[in-house]
Amino acid sequence: MCPAVTMQRRHRARGFPAAPLPFVCTRGGAHDSCRGEQEEVMTCANFPVWKCGVFTCCCVLPHVQCVKRYIRKGIPNEHRALVWMIVSGAQANMEQNPGYYHRLLEGEKNDKLVEAIKTDMNRTFPDNVKFRKTADPCLQHTLYNVLVAYGHHNKAVGYCQGMNFIAGYLILITKNEEESFWLLDALIGRILPDYYSPAMTGLKTDQEVLGELVKMKVPAVAELMERHGVMWTLVVSRWFICLFIDILPVETVLRIWDCLFYEGSKIIFRVALTLIKQHQAFILEATNFPDICDKFKEITKGTFVTECHSFMQKIFTEPGSLSMATINKLRETCCEKLLSQG
Repeated sequence: MCPAVTMQRRHRARGFPAAPLPFVCTRGGAHDSCRGEQEEVMTCANFPVWKCGVFTCCCVLPHVQCVKRYIRKGIPNEHRALVWMIVSGAQANMEQNPGYYHRLLEGEKNDKLVEAIKTDMNRTFPDNVKFRKTADPCLQHTLYNVLVAYGHHNKAVGYCQGMNFIAGYLILITKNEEESFWLLDALIGRILPDYYSPAMTGLKTDQEVLGELVKMKVPAVAELMERHGVMWTLVVSRWFICLFIDILPVETVLRIWDCLFYEGSKIIFRVALTLIKQHQAFILEATNFPDICDKFKEITKGTFVTECHSFMQKIFTEPGSLSMATINKLRETCCEKLLSQG
């Protein structure tokens, strides 16, 4: 089957409207007769190696090179939830805290937190049939439970807009409230610390870190931004807050998250740098402030991002070397600068 049709079916299965066909077949004309790298990539996740060696290795020794290689190629849909749970540490946390999630739901609630969450229910994936009030079962109830439980678990964060979309994606993949809760905790508590706290210090810091990385790797774009006084938060804040949800295609987002859960937050920088570097010439055509903002909206569209396998290959080559040591050093500098500005 053509990978474009496969992608459309996956969209429908998750409740989203069918995605536009991401590429035009040039091999033989008919979609059903497509053969080539794209189809091989879409089906490679189902190779027996996932069902035996790599999957077992992932469960027993999650941080070995072969696991990284296969996760970067894409986790099979049927294994995605469990692999995310294992490599993120969420599975271990859940097993070490039996009954904790349900006790949070049964405990006393913060009325202000509950009201804030309820307000965002109808705003979460309004085009997804599974999140509509008429759906049976309606995932709004599941989403509400996960967010309320997390808000009481992590009182320093509570609830912040953007968490609803992340939790919604987790629910669609895991189909399990408790697993979604622990994966949300892995993201917000460990992988993306201080992204969703009231001060959003981690989020603001990482946006500044991206700006510094662009100065190093795509200096012409950094100079354009400075010349027109465009702050990075104006053009990339949703990339970081929503982890590319509703910005990049669903399948591409899931492939990014495969790597995010395994390799950590540097994946966000790799994706952002790839988008900017790949479209450098297009961005440099901008002549004013609003034009720059429009260019950054446009670079998240088109075949470059819909062809998820080639896109994922690019994020590990286009930005060049990018170590956590470099990122952490930049974080320290940028955070100090932000705190000094008050």
